[in-house]
Amino acid sequence: MKSYRKELWFDTSARMEFINITRDVEQCLKESGIREGLCLVNAMHITASVFINDNESGLHQDYKDWLEKLAPHEPLSLYRHNRTGEDNGDAHHKRQIMGREVVVAVTEGRLDFGPWECIFYGEFDGRRKKRVLVKIIGE
Repeated sequence: MKSYRKELWFDTSARMEFINITRDVEQCLKESGIREGLCLVNAMHITASVFINDNESGLHQDYKDWLEKLAPHEPLSLYRHNRTGEDNGDAHHKRQIMGREVVVAVTEGRLDFGPWECIFYGEFDGRRKKRVLVKIIGE
């Protein structure tokens, strides 16, 4: 069995942002040479997420609105975590809701997606450099 590992780095311009990383992950798969196996993609930060869904701007805005209702950024006093001097208590909750990672089957050298599926990096405490781990195992 072969194993491949790569870190993808992102600079986000907004506090909450979704980045389609499907092409980056496909490039990793190509580099790996693996034709059959599994591809793990996970956020390496506790205020970020990786998820699979449709690449549709209305849906992404719906997610942002929904997440802000569930875990609003302000008032900062809403979160005990923020008493430590942080201001990202909401980002930890948003990450928990959206998930840490995804696993995609690799079949015949391709990510084995359903219709419309794409991989996204979700940032909830942005405006700085962040990373995603891609780990592919198989033959």
